[in-house]
Amino acid sequence: MSKGRTPAKNPVALIAGPTASGKSDLAVRLALALHDAGNPAVVINADSAQVYADLAVLSARPSEDETRGVPHRLFGTWDGATACSAADWAAAAKAEIAAAHEAGAVPILVGGTGLYIRTLLDGIAPVPPIDPAVRDTVRAMETPQIRAALMQEDAPYAAHLGPADRQRLARALEVVRSTGKSLKAWQAEKAGGIGDAITLAPLILLPERQALYARCDARFAAMLDGGAVEEVASLLARNLSPALPVMRAIGVAEIANMLSGTSTREEALAAGQQATRNYAKRQYTWLRHQPPTEWPRLEPENIEIRSQFEILF
Repeated sequence: MSKGRTPAKNPVALIAGPTASGKSDLAVRLALALHDAGNPAVVINADSAQVYADLAVLSARPSEDETRGVPHRLFGTWDGATACSAADWAAAAKAEIAAAHEAGAVPILVGGTGLYIRTLLDGIAPVPPIDPAVRDTVRAMETPQIRAALMQEDAPYAAHLGPADRQRLARALEVVRSTGKSLKAWQAEKAGGIGDAITLAPLILLPERQALYARCDARFAAMLDGGAVEEVASLLARNLSPALPVMRAIGVAEIANMLSGTSTREEALAAGQQATRNYAKRQYTWLRHQPPTEWPRLEPENIEIRSQFEILF
């Protein structure tokens, strides 16, 4: 801590960015800079794919060399057979943040999963368990039917969802049918967030788009040659439910098609690269518009660590 400056209370750094934006490397560099300044740090994963032990390659989980001796938490913590919800991750992240503070270390959250970050900081809506009969009925409907029903039963909420956003449309419909109350009303009762109890030092990485997409392409090609095929083969051998998040991770379906002979290696490469670019685009859009406007948004090349995270030093 610089001389004469009051230490930040319960400091937490947050580095968020789309896939292939260099956020993990920046988190390590920040941790090392803090260490050099006499402030130990711990990097905590906030990426919904990197939580799974089964996805070391496809999630680009930092290797031992890439962590450079900095403690990393919640990377590969969940077995793929167990889904990690935003609430599950937030509870684990809270515990890791508390442990870091207890040890006098600065927690550095790093990832691009907006729902995880939002749940941790803002809390979660206390929606009661959904009636299984209601859920089964809604999930059996086609997307246009779900949207039409939601327009009838919760028009204000339906109005701000895209017509093809099946997951959110279905969730909103099953909530209003099961509880008799709009999801928006439940969300107004969010609880459990730590945003008011910490001093947050956030940074959003927004690389130049074409450079980002080129990095996405290069990274998936490297994955295909660097163990992703074997990783997917091992995952398929477990015969897990296709509905589990680990089975829906980018690259799993594309490589599975290649292994089954449904597609060629070239087709799997092209499909995986396209899926990665599409995901990066969605993350980019969310990170550009959804977090608070006062959160800095910078290209990775334009960051001077000590000045950008001055509050932590």
